[in-house]
Amino acid sequence: MQLPSHIREAIEARAHQVGFAALRGAAAAMSDAYRQGDLSALARLPAADRMAAYLVTRMPATYAAAYAVLGEVARRFGGAIGSILDIGAGAGAASLAAQHWFPQASIAMIERDAAMAQAAREWLPDARSIVDDVTRIPLLPPHDLVMAAYSLGEFATDQAPRIWQAARAAMVAIEPGTPAGFALVRDIRSMLLASGAHMLAPCPGGMECPIEAPDWCHFSARVERSALHRRLKAAELNYEDEKFSYIAVTREPVETAHARIVRRPEHRPGLILLATCTPAGLAEARVTRRDRESFRAARQASWGDAWSG
Repeated sequence: MQLPSHIREAIEARAHQVGFAALRGAAAAMSDAYRQGDLSALARLPAADRMAAYLVTRMPATYAAAYAVLGEVARRFGGAIGSILDIGAGAGAASLAAQHWFPQASIAMIERDAAMAQAAREWLPDARSIVDDVTRIPLLPPHDLVMAAYSLGEFATDQAPRIWQAARAAMVAIEPGTPAGFALVRDIRSMLLASGAHMLAPCPGGMECPIEAPDWCHFSARVERSALHRRLKAAELNYEDEKFSYIAVTREPVETAHARIVRRPEHRPGLILLATCTPAGLAEARVTRRDRESFRAARQASWGDAWSG
């Protein structure tokens, strides 16, 4: 998974203007800030350096996670999505993914960082861009699909109820695939279900979440690294795996997965083990070669996929 080619080229041009040394310093500071959960230090970086580092290192991963989640929404949601609101849109990664899956929908983005919003306008010129702090907007404008990708955890207050109120048909929230990120998603899940929302994904129903600490539920999207990204990270691999947790709910009931694969499948000679979440709780599916159809499906199955075998 990678960003569209014209956006990759625009990002490379921005990075070239900053210079490699400054970009490497900003990327290291950004990595430390995300790892420590303290983004305040990023404000001390020069704006151009911070923006370029984000575009090179974080935007492709955000796009990949949103692409995976919104693809699930597109496959399972039977209604029409004519309008999309992106909360805390950043540089527009989630909106770009939404544009792929819902090409006919109008898109509005709310982002408080003017530089981020300007970058998003560069590759999403037809989208409406609102430069504002979502916590200060009295009433969020209603849209068919409202999404918040890697943004709810950055707000000082709980914005999930307000976002749900603005969702005419569906809501999506994506957070880092860490214990803290999943804890936030699980809290949002409980709030939404108590408010009358219906599960779309990833859960196979609205049952009580069976995942308990220190475990956490998360998924993975593989991201192709650019040559510049590999240089910044001094990495040998040309890819990285973005871990994320998410929740997608709807106003009206939809058909959910019978079960969801919540770990990487374990392949053994003649046997594939699938760790799944089911309406009855966590379960292990043992698929043997004797069941040819299910075995063939299990060989192709990936972490995060729906499972019905």
